[in-house]
Parts: sequence; C-alpha cells; structure tokens
Amino acid sequence: MAVVRRGCWPWGSILGLLGLVSAAAAAWDLASLRCNFGSFCECDFRPDLPGLECDLAQHLAGQHLAKALVVRSLKAFIQDPAPSKPLVLSLHGWTGTGKSYVSSLLAHYLFQSGLRSPHVHHFSPIIHFPHPSHIEHYKKDLKTWVQGNLTACGRSLFLFDEMDKLPPGLMEVLRPFLGPSWVVYGTNYRKAIFIFISNTGGEQINQVALEAWHSRKDREEISLQELEPAISRAVLDNPHHGFWHSGIIEERLLDAIVPFLPLQRHHVRHCVLNELAQLGLEPQEEVVQAVLDSTTFFPEDEQLFSSNGCKTVASRITFFL
Repeated sequence: MAVVRRGCWPWGSILGLLGLVSAAAAAWDLASLRCNFGSFCECDFRPDLPGLECDLAQHLAGQHLAKALVVRSLKAFIQDPAPSKPLVLSLHGWTGTGKSYVSSLLAHYLFQSGLRSPHVHHFSPIIHFPHPSHIEHYKKDLKTWVQGNLTACGRSLFLFDEMDKLPPGLMEVLRPFLGPSWVVYGTNYRKAIFIFISNTGGEQINQVALEAWHSRKDREEISLQELEPAISRAVLDNPHHGFWHSGIIEERLLDAIVPFLPLQRHHVRHCVLNELAQLGLEPQEEVVQAVLDSTTFFPEDEQLFSSNGCKTVASRITFFL
C-alpha cells in the first residue's frame, strides 16, 4: 500500500515493467488519431519533471550520476519543440541498483496513464524474443511494431529490458529510428524516447567504485568520464549484448550512457526504510537490521557492496515483519 509523500506523487515500491500490449491495433485509439491530425496534440504525454526529480531525490539511493543524467537529458529533450532525433538512453549497472525502477518512473511521470499508456512499450527478451533461431521473424515484427506505433503517436516510449540477453542482430533494425534522417509518415518520430537496460558494464562500474573507496574518494566524486569508456568497451566486446554489430554505439546514436553505481550498506538501509513507508509502517530498527544482516555483500574482504542491490528488500521485509 503506497503512502503519500510530500512534494511527490504517491508511488509504490520498486516496480516491474509493464508487459507489451497485446496488439498494435490497440494504439490506434481515438486519442492517437487526434495526435495524427492535430498540430498540438501530444497523445497522453503529460511530463511532470518536478515530480520525477522529487521522486528520484527521495527514493533512488546512491545514484548521483543517474539522477543528473536522466533529468538533464529529459529537460533538454522535452523543452525542445523540434528535437533533431529521438532521445536514446542506455542504462547500465549491477542488479538491483535502480535501472528498472528509473524506467518505470519515466513512464509514470511522462505519460498521463503511466505504465498503462498505449504509448509505452516494453520489450523483454524472455517474453518477446525467446528463440534466437527466429531472429529474422523478430526483426520484421519489431520494425513493424515500432513504425506502426510511431505513426500512431510520435510521443512514444520504448523500453528494452535485459539487453544482454537479446538475440544478436535484432537491434540493427532500430538503428534508422534512432537517428535524424528516418521518415515515418504522418508523425514526428523524433519526439520518441528509447530506453535500453542491461547489466553489461556492471563489473567495470563496480571496479571503479571499489578503487574510489580504496583511495578514500567520495563516490559522489566519481564522474561519467571515468565510467563511460569502460562501459562502451564492455558492450562492444560482448557478442551476447543487443548492441553487438548494430552500429548504434559506433554511430553515436546514444544520447547518454547512464551508469548505476553498486549500493553500499547505508543505501540498502535507505531502501528498507522506503519500503516500510510504502507499507504504511513506522521505521523498525530490528527489521532494518535483520534485512541488512541477511544481505550478502562483496568483495569478500571489504564486504562493501550489496550483491543484489535493493532488489530483494521487499521480500526480505515481508519475511522479517
């Protein structure tokens, strides 16, 4: 049960992404048709950037780079009445660090219907692309789906989860949609947003964070310049990543690589307190401590970072209540 937070919309605990809508025809509702023929219609795109900033500030633990990059990128993109290309963000980091949470927040604060919006499209490799041998069929269907929904509404959000599990070669069909030169009849596709999520680069991010800790450098001093080259190389060298041989990185179609740092003990504590608040409960130190004691940390000697971030916090709290 969610509780109202001061200055932010009510919001639940870490959310899973919404499944892909059942058929492309669902996007062709009356509102979508009005978007096609109206000069000022934005479908149900109703961005609330102050609400997003508030939620990120209060509930996304330990991610100064992700917060800054996401908000800055969105502000510049939304305030531009005629963007030259779609906004393309690639989220990278260890499991449980907040990547899926942030992508869910984007849907919630950008679209009036949130994750239920017919203009928010989520793709999961396990659900939508489970058989690598069907790659050519998947490529054709994906291109048709994206083009059809962009025709219905240029202000669409496409979420691609677990990029490191996508069939290699699939993402190359998206490359034309991510740049400035593609034409989609009847709509301004350059107002679309594409979000790619993966764990690739997580080990490299963790290593930089560990080295910063050893050198007694504050984690808020870690810069994007320290992380971006290593993440890009990890993606380019990974034949199982969806960007493999897609040309998306090589052609600089990503507007931002967004790193998520590994979470330390005090960050996990923050997640526990947030989850208790979502349940309408007062902080309970014995529950907080029990969750922390049951969490595995690494490396073995330093015991510094949570192995699962905050991913299992909700289920652990239920166990200890």
